[in-house]
Amino acid sequence: MCETGDTFLLLLLLPSVLSLVLFLILLRRTRPRLNLPPGKSGWPFLGETIGYLKPYSATSLGDFMQHHVSRYGKIYRSNLFGERTIVSADAGLNRFILQNEGKLFECSYPRSIGGILGKWSMLVLVGDMHRDMRSISLNFMSHARLRTHLMKEVERHTLFVLDSWEEDTVFSAQDEAKKFTFNLMAKHIMSMDPGEEETEQLKKEYVTFMKGVVSAPLNLPGTAYRKALQSRSTILKFIEGKMEERKGKMEEEGGGEEKEQRMDDDLMGWVLKHSNLSTEQILDLILSLLFAGHETSSVAIALSIFFLQACPKAVQQLREEHIEIKKKKEKLELDWDDYKKMEFTQCVINETLRLGNVVRFLHRKALKDVRYKGYDIPSGWKVLPVISAVHLDPSVYDQSHLFNPWRWQQQNSGTCGSSSAGCGYSSMWSNNFMPFGGGPRLCAGSELAKLEMAVFIHHLVLNFHWELAEDDNAFAFPFVDFPKGLPIRVRRYPNPL
Repeated sequence: MCETGDTFLLLLLLPSVLSLVLFLILLRRTRPRLNLPPGKSGWPFLGETIGYLKPYSATSLGDFMQHHVSRYGKIYRSNLFGERTIVSADAGLNRFILQNEGKLFECSYPRSIGGILGKWSMLVLVGDMHRDMRSISLNFMSHARLRTHLMKEVERHTLFVLDSWEEDTVFSAQDEAKKFTFNLMAKHIMSMDPGEEETEQLKKEYVTFMKGVVSAPLNLPGTAYRKALQSRSTILKFIEGKMEERKGKMEEEGGGEEKEQRMDDDLMGWVLKHSNLSTEQILDLILSLLFAGHETSSVAIALSIFFLQACPKAVQQLREEHIEIKKKKEKLELDWDDYKKMEFTQCVINETLRLGNVVRFLHRKALKDVRYKGYDIPSGWKVLPVISAVHLDPSVYDQSHLFNPWRWQQQNSGTCGSSSAGCGYSSMWSNNFMPFGGGPRLCAGSELAKLEMAVFIHHLVLNFHWELAEDDNAFAFPFVDFPKGLPIRVRRYPNPL
């Protein structure tokens, strides 16, 4: 009796089931088929992430990217960071993505980044809040402030580091570059002076923090990520203490023009005076700027030291440029007019950023279905514009694997070993050169970073000859790092300038 009832029920439901199946078939036929870029998904969940993040020489694409671009083309699909992903090594698509920030695409970093930098970090914020935070940074690092205040601080901190270099000793150029940029940012943000005990303590915590930022996001006892979270807490308590101390002084001193000027001397004072941000927002802003301002600039300076030691002709032309600047000066300190005369220096900076690629790729997400060059990018998919792939593309930059600062002249004069008088920026690569990103999220500190590199190079080439103490090379992990710390040995010129 039971079996008969089941059979009757099955026959009763069969027309409905068949209708549903037919409806789904018709729906599938009527829905436009997506033309996804070629590629593969790799392993379940992990996808191809392990291969994508495998360390490789920073002046190359790496085996993973090289293989995929050769096989699938400059736009391909994959599964990275646990998400379906479109990877772009195409200059046009990269520009399209960055220029349509907030319209078609949105910043989308892994949760672990937000967990360690903070939910109010400029790196992970989107929309109006990111715009407001970026506006604060841009206002504080304005062109006028670079000229009148930051220029002096950059030179002072450069000399603080270079004056400590001893001949016939081997030391890490990477560590020295990090010391320079950390001290500068600590002063720039919280008026902390280099060498003081609290500055050194903060630097020690920051080193632990940084190791976790670039490590696997495993929040387990003993891991670098867990230690970084603990250091983050310590750093934020320190910053908050500084904020309370600053607020107390503000109340004691009252108003006045002189007090108002002192408030603007560092970013903390500027934010307290000019913004309505909460304490949590200020803390995350300061931490993210300390991270961005220290890490990227220090790597770029270390890269310039590395590339230049292998290109004596470039060093010679730099020396000639900076000796000429020094000869025509009445004051000892550099000023903005001196900086604007550093034309070949800017070529060296551009080439360092192009070949070294401090920021190799960006994390974005499609907000809408997008079609580009016949390919569909579905809404919700991850999109990775790979900046380094364009910078190292031989179809864009001739002999792209070589360090050639002369390529940035109005007329290319050849590779390392050539010499030429002037050096101007050529618009030839303006659409293909994006070391600081682009669009609404263009790095707020890009001009400060170039100023730091120029002033450091100025005093470096005038006063020192340097060489590698042992072989080392820049690797992408994907963050750029020198495994041995870039060990160098220096010799001071007989008559320092």
